[in-house]
Amino acid sequence: MKAKTLLATATILVATGAAWAQPETRVDVTQSAEQATATGTAKLTAKIVKIDAPTRTVSLKAADGKVTDLVVGPEARNFDQLKVGDTVTIEYKEALTMSLKKGSGPLAMHEREISDRAAPGAKPGGTVGREVTVTADVVSVDTSARTVTLKGPKGRTVNLLVENPERLKGIKKGDRVEAVYTEALAVSVQPASAK
Repeated sequence: MKAKTLLATATILVATGAAWAQPETRVDVTQSAEQATATGTAKLTAKIVKIDAPTRTVSLKAADGKVTDLVVGPEARNFDQLKVGDTVTIEYKEALTMSLKKGSGPLAMHEREISDRAAPGAKPGGTVGREVTVTADVVSVDTSARTVTLKGPKGRTVNLLVENPERLKGIKKGDRVEAVYTEALAVSVQPASAK
């Protein structure tokens, strides 16, 4: 299964987490002289209460008592390792890193898939995602409004607010800058605690 398809499914799963319970969410912003990064995270945790092996359906119960059935596709290794009582954690992350460093070369957009599956025989789990790097032109800089307008390889423009005005120093119309967008979904399963 392609990362995009799995990410779309995961995004729907996290977005509809309200059917289970409200996901734990967090947004973190870090800044340095060279770049700023914003990271958003949504996390859901549930217990396996039923497993239907022939249909690969797992029933998950959230802390609020709601139960949701999920079909686990064949791309997930080690389905037979799942047990009733195991804890499933689904974590979805998005991050945007913007660096206003001068670059060179043509306008470009490069996408790279990220994936890591559980080892054979281990509990199911893994990470899937993508990283997109865009090189864009600076169309304008407004130091009083602390904004920069960028134009990407497909001709689309975007206005960005730059919190730290020091980062705008030395940036001018015609410069090239770089942005990196990353999204990833991690699923882990912890065995039920021994009684």
